Amino acid sequence: MPRRKSTETTTLDTKGAKIGEPLPKAIIDTNTASVGVPRQPDHDLGEELGALRKQIVTLQQQVLDAARSAKGGAGKAMRQTEAAVKLHPASTLLLVAAVAGALAFAVRRAALPRHRPQSALRELRDLYDTIRERL
Repeated sequence: MPRRKSTETTTLDTKGAKIGEPLPKAIIDTNTASVGVPRQPDHDLGEELGALRKQIVTLQQQVLDAARSAKGGAGKAMRQTEAAVKLHPASTLLLVAAVAGALAFAVRRAALPRHRPQSALRELRDLYDTIRERL
């Protein structure tokens, strides 16, 4: 679709924006061969604060709804776990014992000293002592 040339003349603001003003897109006026920003209507901070307050209230409601949903889900999981323990006490005891055993094994294994690095260190010390005796 061909562009129509605008016969309207707009006054462009070539000064920078003031702090707190929204930044509009610049316009290139081909009639006057100038670049600038059209004059902006006065900005009402009261309206903007009202809109921000509405957004905050909406966000607070969403967070509250999410917390309620998480609390409900945790309660449901707890009730299901209790029911499973009541229905299968032996299996639950075996599972708990297996998990405890795995944790104990992992802790014990991590606590054991490593013998290889010490023997390698001992060999290096012996080599150093041998070289020192020869000198």
